[in-house]
Amino acid sequence: MEATTEARVRQKLTDKGQATRARILEHAAELIYTKGVHATNNEQLRRAAGISGSQLNHYFPTKESLVLAVIEWQAERVLTFHRSERFTHFESLDSLREWAGFYTAYERSYQEGCSLGSLASEIIKTDLDVRTELANAFEQWRDIFRDGLERMQRLGRISVEADPTRLAYLLLSAFQGGMLLAQVARDIAPLKDTLRAAIDYVQTFAMPPAAGALEDLTEAQRKQPGRPRKLDPNQFATARAALAAGQPVEQVAAAFGVSHATLYRHLAEHDDEQTSP
Repeated sequence: MEATTEARVRQKLTDKGQATRARILEHAAELIYTKGVHATNNEQLRRAAGISGSQLNHYFPTKESLVLAVIEWQAERVLTFHRSERFTHFESLDSLREWAGFYTAYERSYQEGCSLGSLASEIIKTDLDVRTELANAFEQWRDIFRDGLERMQRLGRISVEADPTRLAYLLLSAFQGGMLLAQVARDIAPLKDTLRAAIDYVQTFAMPPAAGALEDLTEAQRKQPGRPRKLDPNQFATARAALAAGQPVEQVAAAFGVSHATLYRHLAEHDDEQTSP
């Protein structure tokens, strides 16, 4: 089925039809993950999704059309999650650490692995003509990191000498490789170590705050009543970089309207979160 035909079919679906199609894709992705592409047949999928053969054929007349749709469905789930506000568009090193922390804090990560990576490892073994779609999915994932790193450069948070595309590939490769090793070892440590090493390397390109940045922050803080109870990720990254550049802790703390004791507490809490099992 051609992509344009597939798109027209989906546009014509009712809400119930969309729900049925989504249910088929969810079960198809699970079966392909557990059994492989070749071992997954129509009968298994019909039973799992609770549909008839005519329904399956209506939505996906060929196995290739089904596999292509599964790739798109699984990729969309991963990409939507990474494009969410949760990671502030990866505009700071702390947002990268939060992303890594999400996966390393999830106890079953090493059991479940990467949904898109696991799917790809199964599909590329087949003779189905779907490699272009797989490559496109991973390129979109890479671009999310690349775009965030480019924003870091524009904001003066990392050096212009950094190559956002290469660093994005590093982050994605560290995640995929670390996840695979964690699955083999049945231990989250390989994933935690590879992600930490990759982000530490990105940090080697970190820049100290631009001249006047702390003064600008001080002016902004004056407009906000009371003292902040918690620094946001961007403020935290700026404070960390200022301290690393040799700024006195009292000056950095004052820029954010907090005491130096409060700033130290924030730093300690953040470090504990990064090192906790």
